[in-house]
Amino acid sequence: MPLDLEFARRQFPALRTENIAFFENAGGSYACRQVIERLHRFYTERKMQPYWLIEPSKLGGEEMDEARRRLSAMLGVEENELSFGPSTTQNTYVLSQAFREYLDVGDAIIVTNQDHEANSGPWRRLEAAGIEVREWAINPETGCLEIKDLEALLDQRVALVCFPHCSNIIGDINPVKEIVTRVHAAGAVACVDGVSYAPHGLPNVDELGADIYLFSTYKTYGPHQGLMVIRRALGERLPNQGHSFNAGSLYKRFTPAGPDHAQTAACAGIADYFDALYDHHFSETQTATERCRAVHDLMRAEEIKRLAPLLSYVSSKNSLRLLGPNDPERRAPTVSVQTKENPAHIAEKLAQRGIAVGGDNFYGVRPLEAMGLDSDVGVLRMSFVHYTSTAEVDRLMNALDDIL
Repeated sequence: MPLDLEFARRQFPALRTENIAFFENAGGSYACRQVIERLHRFYTERKMQPYWLIEPSKLGGEEMDEARRRLSAMLGVEENELSFGPSTTQNTYVLSQAFREYLDVGDAIIVTNQDHEANSGPWRRLEAAGIEVREWAINPETGCLEIKDLEALLDQRVALVCFPHCSNIIGDINPVKEIVTRVHAAGAVACVDGVSYAPHGLPNVDELGADIYLFSTYKTYGPHQGLMVIRRALGERLPNQGHSFNAGSLYKRFTPAGPDHAQTAACAGIADYFDALYDHHFSETQTATERCRAVHDLMRAEEIKRLAPLLSYVSSKNSLRLLGPNDPERRAPTVSVQTKENPAHIAEKLAQRGIAVGGDNFYGVRPLEAMGLDSDVGVLRMSFVHYTSTAEVDRLMNALDDIL
């Protein structure tokens, strides 16, 4: 069954009130109405310290617990394995500090140069603590990671491998399950940055096998929070980074500060939105994880349909160099191109036509430089999600034709 695009778009107030063709979703998606309504209700009816006995406080705490319970079920993990933090960048930094205490001098970790800096920089800093840092480098022509190169880096000294589910610039979707299998066979832990993949359908983390999976709710139709899954077996081994008296609570061990109450509660609206999509398209009674998978497939099918003509258009232009694969089924709808004109200037011209794109390095300095691009200039990035319409994609291509 195809996605009912009009139904999906009705769930986003910004799509009803703005005449903007929004192609900077990789920087942050629109918030769905379910999240907005929950956030408004919390601030107007429940804005006090949660978990006390008075009714507003009690309801606020219950709503925060609801968000964790429902999102963890969708991701296929235990409720206590899911933590909320101020951002994925902050969550990753806290994790790196836990590993700084946990690893021994002489241990090795593997990072990639395909990552956003948030999933690269904190890990690379562990070198100052005597940890060997090895780089799994992309193919400079394609921008893709190749498993044979990872295998050459794995040995008994490697304790941790950090890599992205999908690059925020190159767009290639990495075979996470296959990579994790290789990492575990070598006796190491797998940390997956899912920030650039999760907006296109939340994954089943249990099936992927990742020990750590991180993503951002402000890119998955919610407020500005970072979600972090740490599987119990690993989370209980790593040193506590939270308050000493919270060491026994798995989901509090890696959040040094308390969560943002209102935004955590509002994240339950993400689950509301996914359930609304499921109920509109399907009638079968299924588990939360199965419902989430069905919605994931709806989103991906719609994106692939929109992505194919844009990739074909970009590939036909001599003035544009596409980064990453041109197969729409292999990549996310995050399309970055090298341009002859400064990409920021092109983005400005598109903005004048009501089309939002980005011209920048998007914190992906390492992959750009590895592919021979000037990171100070960056690339033109056009990114969308399932709620983007065919008319908007056509509007973007027509505008690019005029400008180029």
